[in-house]
Amino acid sequence: MKKLAVLLCLGLFLCGCGKTKPEDVIKDFKNSVNNVKSYKVTGNMEISNDEETFTYSLESYYLKDNYYKVILVNQTNNHEQIILKNQNDIYVITPALNKSFKFQSEWPGNSSQAYLLGSLLSDIENDEEASVTESDNGYVIKSKVNYPNNEELKYEKIYLNDKKEIEKVEVFNENDIVKIKVTFDNVDLKAGLKTSDFKLDDYVKEEKEEPKKEENKTNTNADTKCTDDQNCETDKKEDDPSYDGALQKPNGSGAKNTANIENIIYPLYIPSNTYLTSSEKVETTSGNRVILTFSGDKNFVLIEEPTIASDAMEIVPVYGEPLLLSETIGALSANSLSWDVNDISYYLASTELSVSEMQLIANSLGNASLVAGIK
Repeated sequence: MKKLAVLLCLGLFLCGCGKTKPEDVIKDFKNSVNNVKSYKVTGNMEISNDEETFTYSLESYYLKDNYYKVILVNQTNNHEQIILKNQNDIYVITPALNKSFKFQSEWPGNSSQAYLLGSLLSDIENDEEASVTESDNGYVIKSKVNYPNNEELKYEKIYLNDKKEIEKVEVFNENDIVKIKVTFDNVDLKAGLKTSDFKLDDYVKEEKEEPKKEENKTNTNADTKCTDDQNCETDKKEDDPSYDGALQKPNGSGAKNTANIENIIYPLYIPSNTYLTSSEKVETTSGNRVILTFSGDKNFVLIEEPTIASDAMEIVPVYGEPLLLSETIGALSANSLSWDVNDISYYLASTELSVSEMQLIANSLGNASLVAGIK
């Protein structure tokens, strides 16, 4: 019996020696990410709000020395956007519109990004309570996340296979509901990328030369007027340093076509004790523009106008951050949010709304002509 007990203990000891320790899983993941000179990953990303799930095809590229390129295509409307970071700047590009937001930002280091390997590693390293558990097919790393512009997101699970290769990431809210899911189809850690793979020029359409014509230059903001009690910032001029240019169409942008909004799109979410107090259509040089004013506890102005592709790349400077919405990527500045989706450009301005409230309003803009309340 004594011999049998000794043999059993020895067997258990030997089995235990071959078992991967949790700290080794994190260490190996860390080494695989830190040793990468460039990578390319492909897959899908799902973003869920309270009622719908939006699916994107995903391509993510990285080159050492802080080069990034993320290509997202909305599978519902085929809306493509590209986040591009090179040594000089950060851009969010919409190729179909020949339009780009240019940011002064610390992206991606100032927020968690479920589709970037380096960001996932930072989340793990910044969480002293990060844990590892075994799954049927490999390992699951759980860590806190840092989404300063979306406080709803609390933690994430990173799924690795038995070779410790990443397969999936899920980001949860405080109710343990998955809000963001990234599934990786292919991960190439030896992509052999070069700096020339991260040029803005690759997404700029060539402008056709035309005879120059003398014409009056009209600022599209000139016909947007707001009273002081509406907290509207859209009538700021270019010489105002706080103006972020969200509605600015630079001279020579080459937009020839005109378009009109036939049906006003109203937000399905409005903060409590806040009501639609005015709705106005204004004629512009490129069609029309809708100005919706909401007043009450949280005053804000929502502007809608048709998106029109430009012949020359329109670069809009923004002192803020790229913000991932349900259907698109927006441009967040101090008191405003701009985004393009479903052939409409939106501009939301307020000194009283939080970023979370701006997101809720933006994500609630569907095709239903309804509002929470009218007064």
